[in-house]
Amino acid sequence: MARIIDVISHTQVAEEELAYRAPPGGNGDWRMGSQVIVNEAQAAVFVRGGKALDVLGPGRHTLSVANIPGLASLVGLVTGGRTPFTADLYFVNLRMMPQVGWGTSKPIYLRTSAGLGVMLLRTHGVLGMQVADPMMFVMHYAMNRDVTRLSDIKNRIQTMLLGEINNLMLKSGAQDIMEANAVLDEIEGAMLVEVNDKFLQLGLRINAFEANPFDTVNVPIEELRDIVPLEVWLEVLERQKRLDIGMAAAQNEGLGGGLAAAGVGLGVGQQVGAALGQQQSADVSALQQQMMQQQQMMQQMMQQMMQQNQPPASATAAPAAAPTNPQTKENIQALIDGLDMKLAMGQISENVYNQLVRKWQERLAQLD
Repeated sequence: MARIIDVISHTQVAEEELAYRAPPGGNGDWRMGSQVIVNEAQAAVFVRGGKALDVLGPGRHTLSVANIPGLASLVGLVTGGRTPFTADLYFVNLRMMPQVGWGTSKPIYLRTSAGLGVMLLRTHGVLGMQVADPMMFVMHYAMNRDVTRLSDIKNRIQTMLLGEINNLMLKSGAQDIMEANAVLDEIEGAMLVEVNDKFLQLGLRINAFEANPFDTVNVPIEELRDIVPLEVWLEVLERQKRLDIGMAAAQNEGLGGGLAAAGVGLGVGQQVGAALGQQQSADVSALQQQMMQQQQMMQQMMQQMMQQNQPPASATAAPAAAPTNPQTKENIQALIDGLDMKLAMGQISENVYNQLVRKWQERLAQLD
């Protein structure tokens, strides 16, 4: 059994110390009439049976039913009003910690409408924090520890802070790094109240917040699944698949790939590439819709051209094909028109088309 404590205080507060249990190891034996001396910027919390009972502020306190009603009531129940009684006492440091460093160990993700739909951001800074509710803090962090230091809870603080910043980013609708930095500036001001809601539930308060501007982070697409939620990761995979198809189509030369290549590869494929290179804000779903619309337009154009070149139903004989070695202006022009049709149908490449048209236009010019 620990010795009976008559007077106790805690004056040697270590750097970054948040709470100290007296006596170390716990199970101090107290009796009514014992004294607890609480220094400025301190609070003393009595704990018995895993429950925080009473908080004492700065000053000299003589234990009695009057000043610790919660503890006195419990002691009366378990000891029949006799002393001594066993309880733990935690001295909580209420001073502000002004230079608590924080940073993005994992990038913060921002959903955007451009590219893959996700932008990764990183930043760091400092914050000032302190214990706001000693009883709440002891219950969440200090219980059963002889000493609780800032380093013991720093990872928890950073995880909560970055989680709140991420939530505010998603709610803000920011679409690029400039808008994200504007939100970060607001967190330093009015939004700090919203961030503090979660911290106050643990007995902590952030009094000051400073952050450096966001930088963008480039990581392999496979690493996104370790950073973003599952539904975002699946959406990224789908967008990557669509963009890969568009880029592959954009690299198809001419119309040699047939009607689909003419509608998708040459036209919209290049638009997809431009959207990626210039970081335009057009949504990928909009590009996909453009791809479908342009393909439909190309199909309609092909059908109209084919109908225009079909002979009328009443014709008894098809017109003669343009000669392979035309000599008159009419035959040469007919050959050039035929090349236009072959290019549109994808029967010849654009390079071959240009060479043949140049040749026969020169021949046509010679006949003038």
